[in-house]
Amino acid sequence: MSYAVPSMFPLHPKMDEQVARAFTANEDEEEQHIQKVQNAFLYYGPYACQRLRRTLDYLNSLPADDQRLLSKYRAHLDCVRTCIDRNQAVIRQILRERLLYPADGSSSPTSEANSEFDEPPEHVRHGDMDQYDFVLDDADVEPLKILKAQSTLKLIARDWSTDGALEREQSYKPIIDSIKEYYRPSDYELNEIKILVPGAGLGRLTYELACLGYSCEGNEFSYFMLIASNFVLNLCDYENKYVLYPWVHQYVNNLRREDQVAAVRFPDVCPLKNPPKGNIEMAAGDFLEVYKTPHSYNCVATCFFIDCANNVIDFIRTIYKILVPGGIWVNLGPLLYHYSDVNGQNSIEPSYEDLCIIIESVGFVIECSRSGIRTKYAQNPSSMKQSEYQSLFWVCRKPGQYEEQCGKKNTKSKVSKEPHDLVMREDNDMEVLVNANADTNETDTEAFEETAQT
Repeated sequence: MSYAVPSMFPLHPKMDEQVARAFTANEDEEEQHIQKVQNAFLYYGPYACQRLRRTLDYLNSLPADDQRLLSKYRAHLDCVRTCIDRNQAVIRQILRERLLYPADGSSSPTSEANSEFDEPPEHVRHGDMDQYDFVLDDADVEPLKILKAQSTLKLIARDWSTDGALEREQSYKPIIDSIKEYYRPSDYELNEIKILVPGAGLGRLTYELACLGYSCEGNEFSYFMLIASNFVLNLCDYENKYVLYPWVHQYVNNLRREDQVAAVRFPDVCPLKNPPKGNIEMAAGDFLEVYKTPHSYNCVATCFFIDCANNVIDFIRTIYKILVPGGIWVNLGPLLYHYSDVNGQNSIEPSYEDLCIIIESVGFVIECSRSGIRTKYAQNPSSMKQSEYQSLFWVCRKPGQYEEQCGKKNTKSKVSKEPHDLVMREDNDMEVLVNANADTNETDTEAFEETAQT
């Protein structure tokens, strides 16, 4: 998909003339794509109710004795239907401003005639949905997009509810703590420290960094994420105003009936009433297309992002290019490689060992590197099935004079080029992965530590 943005997200100020012309030339194509995303939100209810209806039809076909034994289960399915309807009502609120391209009211599932979602959306093949067997072409793209709409509800719970606090602690805190240590308020004018968060998702990490006083810019490619983040950041007017049921689509691995219909309130923090101290922006578009200006940011913070590339080297080179000399790249996440084994997509999947070589070859200095960081991603905390990543975490520095970075207030207050606790201290396993010559690197590390302590 070409780089373009709808009217709700202003054109990125760094967009060059060539990209701007491409936006104009492909505006119709982009409008069609945005309309499909909006329709996926609108058709959330019809699809979810059809899935529920299949269960009810089978339940009604069972012998009378079995149905009596399942009387509480039947009542529970009625509750599931209510939760689906309430989720759809929240989605209507998310889309209420009609900020994108309005659908024809006569065919929209939000019209009064379709308010009960009795008919499934056109082109949705439920066999495909059940088997996760999607063909990503124009005829069959809607089922996948409806699935993404369901996932967006889970991500709202992850980023903007108290229920997601543990996951945010696992994923965001190591990144935030490292940035705070590197760019300390005692040494910098924080509003002059520019941080970019590619793959910003629902925007919570960007918001938290801006609340500390940094100048933060989130970048996101998915219109599902952009629509939802715009709603939370710009339209929610008080805390915990809305209620979602993010796990209502999970029919299996439930200990209790109430686990499937558990309610989540959002937002736990209202950005309108609690504006950040620092500047905050959200830019829509492809990271590789939007960010081409060298030496633009003091820090790039990536969380569950770098494995979203067809070629991860493109991401690493771009991050290196846009950082100022002495700037840092802080990363946390797994190596899922989203395009691996996807029909019609090319992908490379370097191991962590290979990535360390690539990162250093591009020019970065690896200041801190750890593996085995336990992180969950949009998990139902009450489910009998729990997935957990053993994520990677690193802080890399683009070589340059630390004292010359933008925003320095007192160059005499810090002699070393980096904070003491960001000096890399590798265990034996990490030395095997990163060091091609253990003896040479051990000497270099000792000299580096000695310099940092003087």
